[in-house]
Amino acid sequence: MPDAAHRLTPPLPLAALVAVPGLYLGGADYLGWPHPELSSPLAAVIYGIAIVGAAFILSWAAEAAQVDINGGLALALLAFLAVLPEYAVDFVFTMRAGLINAEHGHCMAGADGSNPCSLALANMTGANRILVGIGWPLVVLVATLAVMRARRRGGSSSPSAHVGWVKLPRRMSVEVFFLGVATLYSLHFPLRHSLTLVDAAVLVSLFVAYAWRLAKAPVEEPDLTGTSAWVGSRPKSTRRWLYSFMFGYAAVVILATAEHFAHNLVETGTELGIDQFLLVQWVAPLASESPELIVACLFAWKLHASSSLGTLISSKVNQWTLLVGTIPIVFALSSGSFDGLPIDLHQRFELLLTAAQSLFAVSILVSLTMTTRWALTLLILFLTQFVTSIVLPTEVDRVIIAVLSAVYGVLSLGLLIYRFREVGRVTRDGLATPYDALQRADEQEAIRLTGK
Repeated sequence: MPDAAHRLTPPLPLAALVAVPGLYLGGADYLGWPHPELSSPLAAVIYGIAIVGAAFILSWAAEAAQVDINGGLALALLAFLAVLPEYAVDFVFTMRAGLINAEHGHCMAGADGSNPCSLALANMTGANRILVGIGWPLVVLVATLAVMRARRRGGSSSPSAHVGWVKLPRRMSVEVFFLGVATLYSLHFPLRHSLTLVDAAVLVSLFVAYAWRLAKAPVEEPDLTGTSAWVGSRPKSTRRWLYSFMFGYAAVVILATAEHFAHNLVETGTELGIDQFLLVQWVAPLASESPELIVACLFAWKLHASSSLGTLISSKVNQWTLLVGTIPIVFALSSGSFDGLPIDLHQRFELLLTAAQSLFAVSILVSLTMTTRWALTLLILFLTQFVTSIVLPTEVDRVIIAVLSAVYGVLSLGLLIYRFREVGRVTRDGLATPYDALQRADEQEAIRLTGK
């Protein structure tokens, strides 16, 4: 590694430092420390800055960890830690729903989202659609800008980042395959009246199988720069202790601040007269998804576009398996029963749209390439329903949801038929192809694309 890798760079202590105020304020509520009473907008800014600092630390730790563990597993770990805010927010709503169910024997909510049962699912579906509808197109945009910047400076090309498209290596077929399986299972959610412990068993088992498959990949020598290079160049025991501490510190910051960040954003919106359901579905998820979106943009800007998109795909797998699977468990524990989390009519529509969008996303990724055309399609379809959910009555919005779900379905079916052979290849690679074979294929593809 270059000499610069042996000197600690200012960004790491700076990122840790800016997270301290949010960490202190978040911990004060749990530990009873003295703290000032802040307005909701100011508190949201402080917690938001802390989350940004934690996101930078997560990205550096995940890159440095690839010296010791394979990249796919490192990205999965990064995705899990980055999605912790979403777990925190969803679990809060789910626990409240369970307590209401225990007290009254039911927990059905209207379409206004006033009940935690409805809010827990609203937060989850909103977060999933934001991740795909905004996060994936954002990666293509940032990667394109990074490539153009590198070309102006006479830099070398990247096998994964190009102007207008991002290429995934074949080893990421594992992520695409398991996301596809989870999506197929989710397609029947709109027909259900509750999420049960059976769903939990299926989805958590899928996540365990996904993690087990990733763990079989070999460790590769990563291309590290800046802060991650400094961490990765430490002696083995020091390096492992350091990036483990970075992972832990960032996770504690996120857990201590995420709920407060989302709460203060919702409070700010309430003061401005914004509907509670919309705040929970869009504003709170946008806040809780911010760490992983920031991390993805950092990777893309460094021309690690496959890691960037791979992080968001891992996050989607994580949310669509482990997060959705643990919601019924949290509900059952908090309600003291084996009841499933109730799904009202409006949430069945929301689940329909979320599952349809996920199916379309998988049908795009079976080619292991995300182009500007498909990124814009995802963005436009997402923004269409986002705007209609705000400006139109609930009954009309349900019609829009049904129409958009049909559009997603038709596009997905067409792509999957057209890419039938690629579907078979992704299935084989995701399930059984040895990682060394996938690695050789990726190396040959990199030579073809870069000429070296």
